Amino acid sequence: MCGEGKVVCVTGGSGYIASWLIKRLLQRGYIVKATVRDTGDPKKTDHLLALDGAKERLHLFKANLLEEGSFDAAVDGCEGVFHTASPVIFAVTDPQAELIDPAVKGTLNVLKSCTKVQSIKRVIITSSMATVMFDRKPQTPDVVVVDDTWHSDPAVCKEMKLSYMLAKTLAEKAAWNFAKENAIDLVTIHPAYVIGPLLQPTLNASVAMIFNLVNGAQTYPNEYYGSTDVRDVAEAHIQAFEIPSAYGRYCLVANVSHYSELVKIVHEHFPSLQLPAKCDDKPQFMPHVKVSKEKAKTLGISFIPLEATLKDTIESLKEKGFLSI
Repeated sequence: MCGEGKVVCVTGGSGYIASWLIKRLLQRGYIVKATVRDTGDPKKTDHLLALDGAKERLHLFKANLLEEGSFDAAVDGCEGVFHTASPVIFAVTDPQAELIDPAVKGTLNVLKSCTKVQSIKRVIITSSMATVMFDRKPQTPDVVVVDDTWHSDPAVCKEMKLSYMLAKTLAEKAAWNFAKENAIDLVTIHPAYVIGPLLQPTLNASVAMIFNLVNGAQTYPNEYYGSTDVRDVAEAHIQAFEIPSAYGRYCLVANVSHYSELVKIVHEHFPSLQLPAKCDDKPQFMPHVKVSKEKAKTLGISFIPLEATLKDTIESLKEKGFLSI
């Protein structure tokens, strides 16, 4: 096992992506130090402690994104740090307090802790396509292919009142600036909407979008949906740490499909579900764009097909008791 004996840290360990990342790291033999906000909350920890290898090689630490020094103990002695902790909320009342401060200050607090540890070789940050897509460039699929050289413009995010996109964009910008100033080897991973089977007992925001679509919705959005399987996202993080030549930003988008296609696929596999039969009449928010997979392939990622991901997502929602089919 290539991770045998190596110590790594995963922040936000109870989250959707982080849970799969921890599962994969343990399978590879790593010793994992994972941070959670409350180590005494079984909803945050039981699914992690049940993972194969967790008893021997998973150590949980309490940490708070807004507390400087909070991550010192968790990153101490590590070779790699995976910073996944950041709120994923699409409807907020106080964007600064609920999204921006935890994203930006949290990222900087983790990186500050990393500067105190000489053994850390690389930091991997879970970013988002939200930090790539929102600028003033014209986006048409016939002409434009989005790649890692694209950067969202905070001014555009503010104008469009996209608080989550703004928070992620500001956090990534702060991370790269800090990494350059402090000679940190940094890589950022930028998935689209992340779906696939759940490990945690709660419903996270990106899978909730699929749940809402298949759980009695009257219409489906007239939008294109960019998605990536959570298992591919976890793999990309690990490869970005293990491959010495990995660098910079990685766009991770397996599929860009119209919602009508999602509904069609789900209906083929789960005909008993009450699925929306018609498209809504709201104006389209984002055009259909192509996203380059070339750089992601250098991490050895061969994306799980959308059909398999959707099927596994619905099966998982059923197993976890969210859907009755």
